[in-house]
Amino acid sequence: MQNTAAPTPTHCPYCALQCGMNLTPVEGGTVEVSERVDFPVNRGALCGKGRTAPAVLAPGARLTSPLVRSEEGVLVPAGWDEALDRIAGNLARTRAGFGADALGVFGGGGLTNEKAYALGKFARVVLGTSQIDYNGRFCMSSAAAAGTKAFGLDRGLPFPLEDIPRTGCVILVGSNPAETMPPSLRYFTELRENGGTLIVVDPRRTRTAEQADLHLAPRPGTDLALALGMLHLVVAEGRVDEEYVEERTSGWEDARAAAMAHWPEYVERITGVSVPELREAVRLFCAPRAAMVLTARGPEQQAKGTDTVGAWINLCLATGRAGRPLSGYGCLTGQGNGQGGREHGQKADQLPGYRKLTDPAARRHVAGVWGVDPDSLPGPGRSAYELLDALGTDIRSLLVMGSNPVVSAPRAAHVEERLRSLDFLAVCDVVLSETAALADVVLPVTQWAEETGTTTNLEGRVLLRRRAITPPEGVRSDLEVLHELAGRLGVEKGFPTRPEEVFDELRRASAGGPADYSGIDYRRLAEENGVFWPCPAPAGADDGGTGRAAGPHPGTPRLFLDRFATDDGRARFAPVAHRPSAEEPDDAYPVLLTTGRVVAQYQSGAQTRRVEELNAAAPGPFVELHPRLAARLGAAEGDPVAVVSRRGRAVAPARITPGIRPDTVFMPFHWPGEGRANTLTNPALDPTSRMPEFKVCAVRVEAVEAVEAVEAVEAR
Repeated sequence: MQNTAAPTPTHCPYCALQCGMNLTPVEGGTVEVSERVDFPVNRGALCGKGRTAPAVLAPGARLTSPLVRSEEGVLVPAGWDEALDRIAGNLARTRAGFGADALGVFGGGGLTNEKAYALGKFARVVLGTSQIDYNGRFCMSSAAAAGTKAFGLDRGLPFPLEDIPRTGCVILVGSNPAETMPPSLRYFTELRENGGTLIVVDPRRTRTAEQADLHLAPRPGTDLALALGMLHLVVAEGRVDEEYVEERTSGWEDARAAAMAHWPEYVERITGVSVPELREAVRLFCAPRAAMVLTARGPEQQAKGTDTVGAWINLCLATGRAGRPLSGYGCLTGQGNGQGGREHGQKADQLPGYRKLTDPAARRHVAGVWGVDPDSLPGPGRSAYELLDALGTDIRSLLVMGSNPVVSAPRAAHVEERLRSLDFLAVCDVVLSETAALADVVLPVTQWAEETGTTTNLEGRVLLRRRAITPPEGVRSDLEVLHELAGRLGVEKGFPTRPEEVFDELRRASAGGPADYSGIDYRRLAEENGVFWPCPAPAGADDGGTGRAAGPHPGTPRLFLDRFATDDGRARFAPVAHRPSAEEPDDAYPVLLTTGRVVAQYQSGAQTRRVEELNAAAPGPFVELHPRLAARLGAAEGDPVAVVSRRGRAVAPARITPGIRPDTVFMPFHWPGEGRANTLTNPALDPTSRMPEFKVCAVRVEAVEAVEAVEAVEAR
């Protein structure tokens, strides 16, 4: 019998493109995905992860009952009341015995805006703790910090993706969208078809780099020197837009002086990028009237990530390539709601609307919406890694929602040990992730196709995900979980379970803030295919109303065209200088490790590793190394090799390619166990963003003995 149900238009659960798709219910409680050509971001195109996303809805792949740890130490099914009572009781006992800050909350960049908002409110109003952060800290926090310093406002892209093919040149720094967000590659293909040029900066010759007009392959950890060297040449060759610098910026003299200390030959020695390549990159970038610099995790996941992004922004400012049509600096956000997830309160130092937790006016506004005393709101807490590092000592009980730090956190073996040392751990997730497997209580929660809510994609476009099917019996939403826990902990009101009701409160809380959603409602999102923030409510409109009579604000697809969001409207140059990575190679650890993703897996792999088609394409971890390094080890393609850092050891098959630097190895980070890349990574933190240095650490690479190789294969 043919299914005649009307498809539900919604969005993919994975990356920050938030591709549009249609869902049609099918037998077995899951859905069928079809193209949704009306959504402008992907125009119907989907990657393998998006096409196969319904596989995780199947009962065999996901959790359908709460689990509690028995006296024998194993997780067993339980009823919802028992599970919720156990969580609330343990949180209350911890708070009574050790204080509110002994309670920790760790959120996720995949949570909807409604859930991120409610989680931040729950931590601060119900628990009274300052100890809340989320895995989005590991995503684009350095870009956010640099963008805020330079422009007064952080939004991943200050322009729509549709502007990329219409500019003259794009420098893509530390990003591989051909694998991380494949539908976006068409924008760069169209750029070149239109006569524009693409420069890719990456130590590996990735699928994206193969499409470039110019590929620069710097040594990992030297992106800051590369940007400064290019700015030096811009000055030396007389390419500075002096009129723009004078009219729209401040701080140029100090930034100029810093750049002039990075002459091309010096930068070549640091980065390995030749002087002719540097000159060609500057020529290509400065030749057209409009150009862009886009960064991703490569330059950002460093202990100097904020300064590195600041240096690339300096290049845009000095050449007049920011706050002008078809020009600017942007960040390619990674997680599905990495943008919205940090705007509305689950980040350690922020309140809804991207307000600062230390701002008295912001505290008064949000407290007024929440109906609490501003003085009752705790101050800023620890950043993500610092929070995880404090588990079992200062933080005794932890609630995790939508994150898997056992696989995704730096120095992961240490983080796993800290999680095991807790007095109590509760996890809300759709699958039994590696972190959930350590918990005292696990709550099964709804997925993207089973719930309604909003996300904000990498362009700052607020989108409406729609519920297409009913969740299985025994599964509840995160909003229901927070409502039930709040009630058990003495807060009967303020935690509604209807997403639209939560969003209406979020609108009021964000009103007047940098990320102002007050002029957005569910009806507009459905009718307009999303709305770009900031989108304030019209003057005179009720804070919670739509303001239709006064005329809705159209949203803001393009920022900074008239002025920047600083007090004086000027962009700020960053006076930065190159410095070494936190951990440089030496005799004991002579090689550099960098990490990243592959096309068929996503983040910690907790969901995608449950999809047969994706596992067939990417069945496990590997170590990518240059033929010269492989020859020194005596390793052939597929041989297991060990990568050893000061923090641990990982074993995975060798993948030999001339497309990586001889002094560098690469590992994807989607897998647990022997091949866990984040066992090796360095938790050294950026002093501003508190971003760990995932992208560069010193390692040695060793051949694996035959017996050990068999054991490693069996362990996987």
